[in-house]
Amino acid sequence: MFFHIVLERNMQLHPSHFGRDLRDKLVAKLMKDVEGTCNGRHGFIVAITGIESVGKGLIRDGTGYVTFPVKYQCVVFRPFKGEIVEAVVSMVNKMGFFAEAGPVQIFVSNHLIPDDMELQLGDMPNYSTSDGSVKIQKDCEVRLKIIGTRVDATELFCIGTIKDDFLGVISDPSATS
Repeated sequence: MFFHIVLERNMQLHPSHFGRDLRDKLVAKLMKDVEGTCNGRHGFIVAITGIESVGKGLIRDGTGYVTFPVKYQCVVFRPFKGEIVEAVVSMVNKMGFFAEAGPVQIFVSNHLIPDDMELQLGDMPNYSTSDGSVKIQKDCEVRLKIIGTRVDATELFCIGTIKDDFLGVISDPSATS
């Protein structure tokens, strides 16, 4: 799920940023450009934890910009098939429900919800058992298993199931204690 890896990136910097704090401005630009983005191969870049090296700059002809090769350490978030995650339900509809685990959206089809749970339509749509003891609705926490992932260049999509042992609702905000 979370990994600490080393990545490289070529950073372009305008000549107005040159001076004593060149390295600091380079690191600030790297953080602004990279943190929170999705890389298809590595997943979501959560945070930059350190700079390993900044190479010699190469002046770009005609623009005056300088390109610096930067090697940095970062924490990435990448879910895998078969992994168990905890997520917050963001939407419930007749097709199933969507849940979010950090930046990843996971879809759980109604075919991957236990057979004893049925959709209850109304002002707050939910999947609930016949006796109403278990209810999946917006903002409740669920534990689910990822059964499929699809990676685009800038996004990660997951399919999940709660039709397995020890999966399902963890906490329900509508339940009063």
